[in-house]
Amino acid sequence: MNVPSARFPFPSRHPSRRSPHSELPHLLADLTRRLVITPEDHEAPARVARLRALGIGKNPLPAFDAFARRLARTTNTPFAMVNFIDEHEQYFAGLYAPDLDTAVELGPAPPSGRPERLMARDHGYCPYVVVRRKALVLEDVCDYPRFAGNPVVDELGIRTYLGAPLIDRTGTTLGTVCVVDREPRPWGREGLHTIKAFAAELVEQVHEMERRQQEADAS
Repeated sequence: MNVPSARFPFPSRHPSRRSPHSELPHLLADLTRRLVITPEDHEAPARVARLRALGIGKNPLPAFDAFARRLARTTNTPFAMVNFIDEHEQYFAGLYAPDLDTAVELGPAPPSGRPERLMARDHGYCPYVVVRRKALVLEDVCDYPRFAGNPVVDELGIRTYLGAPLIDRTGTTLGTVCVVDREPRPWGREGLHTIKAFAAELVEQVHEMERRQQEADAS
């Protein structure tokens, strides 16, 4: 599937040759793009410390990749992620995409040729979910001005999002589980229930990882 080309409203190099009225649509488009409002992330330091304590770093985990694959198949979506977020960027510790070429579209391909799993904090909707600590259902992102301007709409053609926070036993929001598609999707209550159930399951998986590590350290 080809990714739509970016449609950023680059300013004219010769503004004097264009009337103020001709610039107005570009200015409005840029303003809309900047309406992606994510509340300030006060929990970031505690989250980073908790992820470090859990041994979750910026390395892919096979168990999380398998989890993302099952989430994608359950929701019948082409992309699914287990996403952890620090102060600076997002990291897909679990990632499912139909094939390597499509996966690479999530970010620039590194020299290894493997899918890039890092994404800037201002891309996508997971940072918003983490800060609000609530699930987010966007059947069509274009129906919401604050979300329609997100860079992933132009850069990746994302049209729908379904995500839920991963809140562990300490009350820390570690990240999210989410699915996206390039077509609008009628998620409804069933979609919301599904993504929240998957999030709860993954949190238990993280807790089990922690228990096993504690037992190993004690032995």
